[in-house]
This record gives sequence, structure tokens and C-alpha cells, in this order.
Amino acid sequence: MTDVDLRKLRYFVAVAEHLHFGRAAEELFIAQPVLSRQIRALEDEFGVRLFERDRRGTALTAAGEQLLADARPLLANADALRRRVIRADGGVETFTVGFMPGLIVTGVVRALAERHPGLVIDPIRTTWDDQTDVVHDGRVDVSVVRLPIDPRGLEVRPLYTEPRVVAMAADHPLAAKQTVGIADLAAEHLLQDPEIVPEWRDVALEWSPAARGLRADHPPVPAFRSVEEKLEYVAAGRGIIFLPLSVKAFYTRPDIAYAEVPDIAPNQVSLAWAAGRNSPLIEEFAELAAAEMPA
Repeated sequence: MTDVDLRKLRYFVAVAEHLHFGRAAEELFIAQPVLSRQIRALEDEFGVRLFERDRRGTALTAAGEQLLADARPLLANADALRRRVIRADGGVETFTVGFMPGLIVTGVVRALAERHPGLVIDPIRTTWDDQTDVVHDGRVDVSVVRLPIDPRGLEVRPLYTEPRVVAMAADHPLAAKQTVGIADLAAEHLLQDPEIVPEWRDVALEWSPAARGLRADHPPVPAFRSVEEKLEYVAAGRGIIFLPLSVKAFYTRPDIAYAEVPDIAPNQVSLAWAAGRNSPLIEEFAELAAAEMPA
């Protein structure tokens, strides 16, 4: 078998994500016939069919599903390799650190910089959606993450835990309370994935089998891109969210109230980097983070 062509893999992933050759071709800025030929060539190289196409549309075969699962990390690793090589060619040693909202990496960054005066350290703010993507594609060397994450392809080292609070509108009936129980929130509209707060999910399902924050009287949860967007919905009285305690300190505002929720698990803060990377700087940063960052 010949070596896998990364360009063909990128074409395949575009089609697999859109399940539409026309839209994938537009995204890739190539003609649809060219894209179709490249996909056929990739199928010939593997000796399998990757897509089923009929009048109803395009669907992945079992082989296509497997290739999609493996292609994404492979392409991300290729992007990471390219970024690291380009940074090395710049003649200045650099080290990039991802961090989630509420997490302060300044102490660790300063400690590492003091040990390596010529090292340029760049912090990069991440979100729930990309806190591990930035590791896979090489935008950062390490990322201070909040669990849960998909650990595949990553080395993950726990740092510390912190309590979580519930955010609600300032005029919410529970807004004056310092502490609330998870059962008090079972009827609320949750503006985040229930899997992130399994304690709420289980109580809400017991309260109502149609719960999970998506009951018939509640609209679907939008695809939020930031904490700020979620808090706008909270302030408008359209639901609640659970946040780590440190995030609360960064988003104090008069139209939002916070309360401690002692009967949900704390948030785990960890350090993540690409599995298999043997970097003395990464190990040194991990040791400093363990010493500097405990809550």
C-alpha cells in the first residue's frame, strides 16, 4: 500500500463532515468533479468504499467511519508538526500555553521565564470547544484544561480541583440564597451539556423523564461559543449554568447571582499535552504548574 496522501485525507474529511460533495468542494475551493476523482483515488488506494451515494444523499460506510475517526487526529498532528517547525525556523525559542477562563497561569509562566531568560512564552486563551484542539493542532505546547475532555492522543496530568457554583438571573427566586441543593434546580433550563453536570442530569430525569434541560416548554440550547454568551442568556432569565468557582470571580455582574452547590462534584483542572512528545520544557512546566497552581 502506498503512503497516505494528507491532501486526499483533507478532502475526505471535508466530504465526511458535510456528507455533500458540492458543499465540501465549495469549502475546499476546488471543482466538484476534481473532488470526486480524489475521493475515488483514495478509495482505490485503500481498496474499500468510503461513501455510499444514492438519491437520498451521501453516507459514510463502516470503513469511512473508521477513516474519519483516525484522519482527524492524523491531520491535527500534521498541522502541529508544521507549526513547530515554522516556529523553530524563526530563530527564537518559543513555548505556548493554553488556559481556560478563570485559570491564571501567570505565576507558572513567570517561573519558567526566570529559568529560561531567552525563552518567549505566549499564553493563549481557550474555550470549552477548543481547549484540547489547540494541543492536537500545535497551537500550544501545553494546555491547562477543565475536565471532562477526550483524553485520546493526550498526556493528562491532574493539578487541582475547585468547587462549582450555579449562575442564575438576579431576579431568580433562589438568587438570595448563598447555597442551593441540586434538587432545588431540577426544574431549571440548563444552558449547557447535561453530561457536564451528571448530578443535575440524574435529579432532573427523576423529576421529569422529559428533562435534561430540553423539555417541551424549553427551547433548544444554542451553540454557545463563550462563557460571555451563556451569561447573557442567564441574565435574561432563560436558564442556568454551572461554573467553576474561579470563573465566577471573572464575571461578577449585577444582573447575575451565584450560589454554591455543595452536592455536585468539583471541577478538575489538569494539564494536557500531546502524547509521545518528549520535551524537557513540557516536563518542567508541568512540575512548576503542580507547585504554583493549586487552588
